[in-house]
Amino acid sequence: MISVTEATANAGALKRLSDQGVSIWLDDLSRGRITSGNLAELVASSHVVGVTTNPSIFQAAIGSGAGYEEQLADLAVRGVTVDEAVRMMTTADVRAAADVLRPVHEATGGRDGRVSIEVDPRLAHDTAATIAEAKQLAWLVDRPNVMIKIPATEAGLPAITEVVARGISVNVTLIFSLERYRAVMDAYLAGLERAQAAGLDLSTIHSVASFFVSRVDSEIDKRLTLLGTDEALALKGRVALANARLAYEAYEDVFGGDRWLALAGSRANKQRPLWASTGVKDPAYKDTLYVDELVAPGTVNTMPEATLNAVRDHGQITGDTVSGGYAQARADLAAVERLGISYDEVVRQLEDEGVAKFETAWQDLLDAVTKSLLSKGVDA
Repeated sequence: MISVTEATANAGALKRLSDQGVSIWLDDLSRGRITSGNLAELVASSHVVGVTTNPSIFQAAIGSGAGYEEQLADLAVRGVTVDEAVRMMTTADVRAAADVLRPVHEATGGRDGRVSIEVDPRLAHDTAATIAEAKQLAWLVDRPNVMIKIPATEAGLPAITEVVARGISVNVTLIFSLERYRAVMDAYLAGLERAQAAGLDLSTIHSVASFFVSRVDSEIDKRLTLLGTDEALALKGRVALANARLAYEAYEDVFGGDRWLALAGSRANKQRPLWASTGVKDPAYKDTLYVDELVAPGTVNTMPEATLNAVRDHGQITGDTVSGGYAQARADLAAVERLGISYDEVVRQLEDEGVAKFETAWQDLLDAVTKSLLSKGVDA
């Protein structure tokens, strides 16, 4: 973790990014980050205005056991189930992080200062269970700046509508395709319309749509490398950015249309695009690629700490790098299709793998907590 002195000295690129209308969120959370004051330092000195979590992040944090020993002992004495133990620990961390970010939430009118927590990934294909879990998580965390993460699976879409209609703010996760992204925006608007009809205050409902970036290049680049032609190799590292830029074009279209304007009159909030999976996986690429090249107003970029540090150190923030690139983005996607790489197949595969990855991480977390509870003489 970085010190406040280091952060303050080198935050120029982060300030420029923030000044361009990009909200910087940290894609990480642990109890140690909260109790050490590191999260508060990042908020104070590095323009961090939100936090995202996912099952993999919690698996890494809680699986290590560091900082959770006392709570685990208390949970063991109470004889709770492993599922309850995990939820008590994760919601405690999110609640504490939300308290750290509460001043940001109030200063931005609820736009930022958000902390996200995900529904049990094993429920990704169960609409009713996802809705029930989202309501329970909102109740457990009990903070106005929490966002409940719901995956953008087919089963997740009606859950998004129902949860938003109840006035709960939502972070929609695991979006890979442009078609699914439009369905997500439609689900959000439908939820707002129902909330409006029920007389809820729309100004209190916020949402982001987490559009995944680096994983697209990882899969497409692998296929381009196998083809090995000059044309194929020239397209490496271009498709994820093209996909994200066209997502922003779709966002501008939907939130500039008549359906949105009818809701805007009731003080509704746009569902902002959030660039997720922004840590660069290919060492051949600049480690700030998915930040430098995805600067656009009204967006969120959630970064792992390594990426945040890299942007602070050598990020090149030169202005909007999204809005003028739609024609080239369409050309890049079309070029990949001409080479026989199916966009639809890739994004379906990535969604399936994304859900499976989070399910595995969640199970690993459950297993680690089970061992901890058993070591204290409790039958988990």
